[in-house]
Amino acid sequence: MIAAPTPVDEDARLKALRELLILDTPPEERFDRITRFAMSEFEMPMASVSLVDRDRQWAKSNFGLEAAETPRDLSFCGHTILERQFLVVPDALKDERFRANPQVNGSPWVRFYAGAVLRLPYGPAVGALCVMDRRPREMGRVGLAILGSLRDLVVEEMVRQELER
Repeated sequence: MIAAPTPVDEDARLKALRELLILDTPPEERFDRITRFAMSEFEMPMASVSLVDRDRQWAKSNFGLEAAETPRDLSFCGHTILERQFLVVPDALKDERFRANPQVNGSPWVRFYAGAVLRLPYGPAVGALCVMDRRPREMGRVGLAILGSLRDLVVEEMVRQELER
């Protein structure tokens, strides 16, 4: 297993994440609705709106996964925030970053992962909207476009909440 490197903008990224005032808040239907739709649309048993904090990955919305929080060095989303748009892992057992990950070799048995970067309008990537399966899969351009549109809805909700304060 290879932990994701720290983004070059880590301090600004963490500052933006903290300013959202969303970490460790209760579940909200506006996020859960998007996560449930992603699970249904892609016919996947797991989906999450995950935020990458300094040392952990925390799920604002989480379905099909027992843990709402995992160490950052075990997270798929820690790798996702380094991407421009998406991270797709067709088979985690064949990816050197993840094949020794306890989430791959044990519960919840993640084999497929697709994450869309939650990037705030002013730049920082704070997490990912992700879908996961227990079997290898692919995701084509149309699927990525749908996942990207759902990601945009999550970001809009996060920013709207910040503006309403």
